[in-house]
This record gives sequence, structure tokens and C-alpha cells, in this order.
Amino acid sequence: MYAFIIFTHVFSAILSIGPFFVLFPLLNRMKVKNRELIDSHIEVFQAAIRIVKHAGHVLVASGILLMWQGNWPWSTSWVIMTIVVMVSSIVFLARAFKPNIRLYRDEVIDLDTLIQKLRRSVWLYILLLLIMLWFMVAKPNLW
Repeated sequence: MYAFIIFTHVFSAILSIGPFFVLFPLLNRMKVKNRELIDSHIEVFQAAIRIVKHAGHVLVASGILLMWQGNWPWSTSWVIMTIVVMVSSIVFLARAFKPNIRLYRDEVIDLDTLIQKLRRSVWLYILLLLIMLWFMVAKPNLW
């Protein structure tokens, strides 16, 4: 059973970061001035974010099961740091994408500004996820 939980955890980690790399070509395609095409690209962007969010739910649940099954103490430094980065990424994800898309749809910001903000947010989120991944794989003893 432990091997299945590890597989689920790794697979959900892949699903929680993988879609973001697909978003870079999509952001490049959004530079067209066809509003209908831009709207369809935004829908794909939001679908990728939904996949990431749901994969994150599985990632957290399987991580808790791994902690329980693997007898890792919750006070271990890499566990605490993983949780801190995970909470940060959740807050970041909630504030990085949907509000900016809403600002664009409300015509508060223009398309170029939207693309710039989304690209920056994608890179920052990938960085947060890679930090979290490093904690989970390297399991550094920080204190």
C-alpha cells in the first residue's frame, strides 16, 4: 500500500507542476488581438490552474498518508518547511491568476499587462513548487 501512496504522491506532484510549463507557449499565443481567440486561451489557462489545484489536493492527502505510514515526525525541519512553502503557494495561487484575469475582463488592465503578470506569476509559482519539491526529495535537516 505504501508504494501505491508514493506513486499517487509523485504523480500528483507531476500534475501540480507540469501544466505550468505548457502555459508559456499559450502566453505567447495570447499576443494576438483576436478577442475570441484570447478568451479561448484564457479558458485553457484557467483549466490548467484547475488541474493544478485538484492535483494539489491529492498531493496533500497522499503526503499526509505518507507521513502517517512512514512514521515521519511532524516536527522534522523539512516537513515544517514543506508545509510553510505549501501554504505560501496556496495563498499565491489564489491571488496570482484569477484576480488578474478578472481585471483584464473588466478592462482595468490591457492584454500586454495581463500576459506580463501571468508570465511572472507562472515563474514564481514554479519556483515555489520546485522549492517544495526540493524539501520533499532532499529532506534536509535544517535544525
